[in-house]
Amino acid sequence: MNIKTFCALGMTALGLVFAVPDKAFGATDGWDKVFPKSDKVEVKKVRFHNRFGIELTGDLYEPKEKGADKLAAIAVSGPFGAVKEQASGLYAQTMAERGFITLAFDPSFTGESGGNVRNVASPDINTDDFSAAVDYLSTLPEVDADKIGIIGICGFGGFGLNAAAQDTRIKATVASTMYDMTRVSAKGYNDSMSEQDLYELRQNLNNQRTSDYKNATFAEASGLPEKLTGNEPLFVKEYYEYYKTPRGFHERSINSNGHWNYTSSLSLITQPILAYAHTIKNAVLIVHGEKAHSRYFGEDAFKKLKGDNKELYIVPNANHVDLYDNVEKIPFDKIEKFFRDNLK
Repeated sequence: MNIKTFCALGMTALGLVFAVPDKAFGATDGWDKVFPKSDKVEVKKVRFHNRFGIELTGDLYEPKEKGADKLAAIAVSGPFGAVKEQASGLYAQTMAERGFITLAFDPSFTGESGGNVRNVASPDINTDDFSAAVDYLSTLPEVDADKIGIIGICGFGGFGLNAAAQDTRIKATVASTMYDMTRVSAKGYNDSMSEQDLYELRQNLNNQRTSDYKNATFAEASGLPEKLTGNEPLFVKEYYEYYKTPRGFHERSINSNGHWNYTSSLSLITQPILAYAHTIKNAVLIVHGEKAHSRYFGEDAFKKLKGDNKELYIVPNANHVDLYDNVEKIPFDKIEKFFRDNLK
């Protein structure tokens, strides 16, 4: 594989970059999410910090009729390169409608969260972002600190599994339409990269690092053309339909309206995040679409898990991005039952 071709595909995996569509996100009433506002929940902006000292920003969703008892809570993040006003917020709002306290948050270096180098990923820091959300939720008086779970979507499905392996306070984990970002960065889609391809990628990234240091800046990764030609892979067209169009566009989303740093994949190619997935003792539900190009990530991750409290659920006729926002296909009933069975 030509290394320049792989770099283009690799940065697609790291979050697609699109031009701003004619119609931007949000409504005139101040609601800045790409999904409709529910009248069954209350939402407020919150801030908390991870153990690296980075301040994270999230939206806290609570049922309006929550009563006096402490509730189970769920932290939600993803997809990779998205913001809390997109898919993670939809998941959080829906689960709050079903009686949970939920927190959709922007990962470090993205969206409204802090980090003074913007648009960069870290398998270590992004894993800790989930634990930081657990830190915050566990301090809320309305939350039962022994009943906290997480939902990771797309690339944050993989980081979520890594967090579950690291943080025993996470009692239940859902990975929806997951990617293993470290695997796809180091090996390409369907593990198509050779060792030589990987070596050339490292050379390319490190040469760029030298250039970035000399120029005191960070080069931006290339993205897709402003318009698709029609010859792109199907999964690229599916991403385009979500992030570029009013369906999912958000001005703060890297995938909609920005660029990852070109060298962002450097740590991803040498730090496999699922190395300790087999040590997760608490419950895990992996949800993937039958027709998703990424289905093999979920199936292979499931093979690493041990114990009888793990489940792989394949959604019929669903592609990768269907599980971002298609409420007819996202199995919320199953996800709710999973958390009720395991956060008790």
